[in-house]
Amino acid sequence: MAKITWKPGTMIYPVPAVMVSCGDSEENYNIITIAWTGTICTDPAMTYISIRPERHSYELIKRTKEFVINLTTEDLAKATDFCGVKSGKNINKFKEMNLTPQKASKINAPMIAQSPVNIECKVEQIVSLGSHDMFIAKVLAVNVDDYYLDSKGKFNLDQAKPICYSHGQYYSLKNSIGHFGFSISKKNKKQKK
Repeated sequence: MAKITWKPGTMIYPVPAVMVSCGDSEENYNIITIAWTGTICTDPAMTYISIRPERHSYELIKRTKEFVINLTTEDLAKATDFCGVKSGKNINKFKEMNLTPQKASKINAPMIAQSPVNIECKVEQIVSLGSHDMFIAKVLAVNVDDYYLDSKGKFNLDQAKPICYSHGQYYSLKNSIGHFGFSISKKNKKQKK
């Protein structure tokens, strides 16, 4: 199989499609869709989002040093796309998409009530990288919808039908193909004999 070499670019896919909520009062609450986000440290729990400086949410987050990463679902796909292509300069995205701002437990930025997981973040550092600046943040709290907890207290995010983004398209996540460590589990070794 031949390989074709392309110029440097962003080809790490799929990536999360999350809605990041920000602002410190109802008058300036906003939502921006972000695909460049992820975990960068476990202890302390830390994450990042990368935003273009010309985006409306950029200045809100830079000023308040707070944001909430709201995981998205199939039911939230339209709102996720809308909040990524429309600017909050002149419209209220919460109202336009019938989303409910909910008080966070540790910060002033609102959570999105319809999201199954809301991650409250406090910015520790902003790194200018070129087209985007990276907001490195400490995770202060994780809020989960108790609807997805089973009788044993296990959180079943798969039941919320999360989505991801891959090269211009949103995708659902359908079937599990294995759990962490399945490649070395005893059951798997017995099947190979």
